[in-house]
Amino acid sequence: MPPGTMSDRLAVLPLHVDSYELERLEQPVTRGFTRVTTVVHLRGGGVEGLGEDVTWFPEHHDREQKAGTVLPLAGSWTLESFSDALDLPDPHRRWAYESAALDLALRQAQTTLAELVGRESRPVTFVVSPGLGDPPTSRVVLRWLELDPSHRFKLDPATDWTDQLIEALAETGAIVTADYKAYYRTENDPLPDPELYRRVAEGFPEAYLEDPALTDETEAVLEPHRDRVTWDAPIHSVADVEALAWPPRVLNSKPSRFGRLSEVLAFYDVCAANEISLYGGGMFELGPGRGQIQYLASLFHPDGPNDVAPRAYNDPEPRPGLPSSPLEPAPAERGFRWDYPDA
Repeated sequence: MPPGTMSDRLAVLPLHVDSYELERLEQPVTRGFTRVTTVVHLRGGGVEGLGEDVTWFPEHHDREQKAGTVLPLAGSWTLESFSDALDLPDPHRRWAYESAALDLALRQAQTTLAELVGRESRPVTFVVSPGLGDPPTSRVVLRWLELDPSHRFKLDPATDWTDQLIEALAETGAIVTADYKAYYRTENDPLPDPELYRRVAEGFPEAYLEDPALTDETEAVLEPHRDRVTWDAPIHSVADVEALAWPPRVLNSKPSRFGRLSEVLAFYDVCAANEISLYGGGMFELGPGRGQIQYLASLFHPDGPNDVAPRAYNDPEPRPGLPSSPLEPAPAERGFRWDYPDA
């Protein structure tokens, strides 16, 4: 393995950019909406690097694609100087360009991410994260389990979850993460329901409890379950990890929330030093971004309940013939690419 930290080795990697192009992707997905993303094609020296902007709102992609290729990216850089020159405050958009630059620089250097960070790709455990319908039922989970009894699930509890639904889901023994999604609330949403928190925490006694809102009432409910509480949406940097209400034992890793490659690498280092377990999460990626988060999971947290299932799992309905967990490693021969079919 080359000398220096992961961040050091990648920061000085040379990068030459001639031009770039944006590509729109659009597809209906589970939970009844149409996902839109933007693929960044960064080109230089006869090769191409890819990244994906997974900003949630379609109007963001409309504006970006209408503006076209207006960023001054052409020139010779290092990965660090390229990052420093990017005037992109939105982390999802920044990650698209930083991941494309990483892919391009590695391909120009004829090496891979695994080689540069000194790690070997391992099989990636993944979960399925379907919506349960309106009103919610266990039907979708049971259908997935009929297709493959080894499936495990990440679900989003809501106030309309009855005791009967929680019991039916718990009987499957397949629910490994319950995401309270407190950080997605709007002003019009109801306040956090401590009774729902209690029913979910007790109903799934082995599951991770992700992104709860912390109030006096919910903290009292979660106190016996702190070891299972994990965080996703509020984690954008090492500083966010250090600011949590209590030291975490496990966290969700989403590189697109960090934006900067250097911040992602610093996060991995801090979590390793503090024995914080990780699992990966996705953002309904439609293009190369899905393979890239699978690649990172294979290097840094292959055994966690990674919400990085192949893209076909985002289709509106369960179907047979999809790959089972774990995914076998599929790093490309060069770059920051994952060659798994339909990643």
